[in-house]
Amino acid sequence: MLIDTHAHMYDSCFTDDLDAVLARAHEAGVGEIYLPAVDVESVHLALNLCAQYDNLRTMAAIHPTYIPEAADGDFDKIIQLCEAPQVVAVGECGLDYYWDKYYDKRQPDFFAQHIRLSVETGLPLIIHLRDKQHQYNAHRDAVRILKRELPPLGNGRARGIFHCFTGPDWLPEAAAKLGFLLGVGGAVTFKNSGVADMLRDVPLSQIVLETDAPYMTPVPYRGRRNEPARVKLVAEKIAEINNCTVAEVAKITSATARRLFYSDSV
Repeated sequence: MLIDTHAHMYDSCFTDDLDAVLARAHEAGVGEIYLPAVDVESVHLALNLCAQYDNLRTMAAIHPTYIPEAADGDFDKIIQLCEAPQVVAVGECGLDYYWDKYYDKRQPDFFAQHIRLSVETGLPLIIHLRDKQHQYNAHRDAVRILKRELPPLGNGRARGIFHCFTGPDWLPEAAAKLGFLLGVGGAVTFKNSGVADMLRDVPLSQIVLETDAPYMTPVPYRGRRNEPARVKLVAEKIAEINNCTVAEVAKITSATARRLFYSDSV
């Protein structure tokens, strides 16, 4: 079984054919799909989908580029939504320095609040980081904030995921020391991304699979809408990198994902 740990299935681009999209995911061997939130409304949309489809689970958070639109009290609503049994993670949250027009100076404070919420609830933290091309200030700042806010590592359970891993090359080691996994998606199939090379020394046990649907579509479908079925292409590329079978990648990454989202999973 494959698990897509990051797909925005509530996006309006799936409204007309969601049943068909999920059927293709099932045919591709995708057993579970996790829906990251970007704001309060998206959590409610995702919860509605979870009520209709047994293999969907959701998260709750305010995405950094949605902070300018966040109303007073929205984070309190996120706290309340984390009490819903279908909410299995705090995410996606983090730092985004890519878009100047969406940058809000409250990003570090919101990120710290999400970290504390993850610690208090015991829910894993799903982190979004993005910077301008060839710059990694967001990643450095995030690691610094995590070190400041997180308690010492405890029982060995992973704390969360650095979603959409595209570098830098020092992040896998920094993530591991903090107790975090790497979410690997379509970028690993991109010819000039460098992701494949950065993953060669990363153990499979530190990797989970994702699509970030409808974004980050893997080769050979770049430019089209992404969907969870295409997580299989990510698994195939990781199998190639590790000189193993797709079945081995599926078994290890899915077990890792389930241990993260369900602390009693073995």
